[in-house]
Amino acid sequence: MPPPVEIRLLGPGDEPAVLAAPELFDHPPTPEATRRFLADRIHHLFFAFDPGGRAVGFVSGVETTHPDKGTEMFLYELSVAEPARRRGIATALVAALEALARERGCYGMWTGTEDDNVAARRTYARAGASESPAGITLDWRFA
Repeated sequence: MPPPVEIRLLGPGDEPAVLAAPELFDHPPTPEATRRFLADRIHHLFFAFDPGGRAVGFVSGVETTHPDKGTEMFLYELSVAEPARRRGIATALVAALEALARERGCYGMWTGTEDDNVAARRTYARAGASESPAGITLDWRFA
């Protein structure tokens, strides 16, 4: 049974919906970054809204293109509010991003997570992902 939510792809003009749901993000979204994200044609943000219109989850994706590989979808972040978890919302959000990736001609989709993030790994597996051998993530941090 599908989750009792509306999953909607946001775009320019939907900034108020994003800014009204800071609890879903690691840090409160800023108006300028939200505007830039929603305005960029290769950035994608799906929100899940409960029947009362409250945002209860999101998934973001970014298309990445390389000259010798084509375009793939990077699942940037997935979040579901604690009270709405374990209802299939995360899996439905990932499926929506996958459908968009296919529609836009991406050859695949990928994401990363921590070894001990069992909930995320199970969600991605339910959505059809398979795990690749472990790799190492290297970061450059700019202030």
